[in-house]
Amino acid sequence: MTSNHSQPKVALVIGAGDATGGAIAKRFAREGYIACVTRRTADKLQPLVDDIRAEGGQAFGYSSDARKEESVAALFEQIEAEHGPVEVLVFNIGANVPCGILEETPRKYFKIWEMACFSGFLNAQAAARRMVARGRGTILFTGATAALRGSANFAAFAGAKHALRALAQSMARELGPRNIHVAHVVVDGAIDTAFIRDTFPQRYALKEQDGILNPEHIAENYWYLHTQPRDAWTFELDLRPYMESW
Repeated sequence: MTSNHSQPKVALVIGAGDATGGAIAKRFAREGYIACVTRRTADKLQPLVDDIRAEGGQAFGYSSDARKEESVAALFEQIEAEHGPVEVLVFNIGANVPCGILEETPRKYFKIWEMACFSGFLNAQAAARRMVARGRGTILFTGATAALRGSANFAAFAGAKHALRALAQSMARELGPRNIHVAHVVVDGAIDTAFIRDTFPQRYALKEQDGILNPEHIAENYWYLHTQPRDAWTFELDLRPYMESW
């Protein structure tokens, strides 16, 4: 869903890291959107902001604790006051932390849910309230294989991602009739990141065979979802390399 309004359009990416989130921000910036990107530490966003600006786009980085209601409220107020309406929200926080069920602590389990699910609710609700008032908008959630099935040693992460998917489903059914496109993207496979390169070198070697996900190709699908006509909206899109087992 694209807007024909002449005022500036903002794409807000919550959790804009060095891979998927950054690629999504760059993709929307190339289409003329003001890319507003967040992490808990704003300094880490500067290389991404500089890259977007070097390509002729507009970008601004913000420090925000996505788990805190007051921080989320302040973020949206500041962005809309300084740049314009948030037309697109991308929630891209992962919290993929492995731990066996016998060793998992209540505190760590809660923190993973808080980061991967509760913060999704806070940010999506803040966006939805503004979008409903304007009668338009797109909300995109980054999911994972864990949103569909739990795996050994990933109970906390799977629980959080299952819950995020349920949130997205509920929001899509509630807000679709109000012209808000809500979609959930299942990213099923290793992504071309420094973490995969350094931690799983054998898996990373599959890059030469297109065996791991390219962040730019992921980002292209987020743009595709945003531009879909509303008579053919997608709710869930799964992305995986052709050689991935599933």
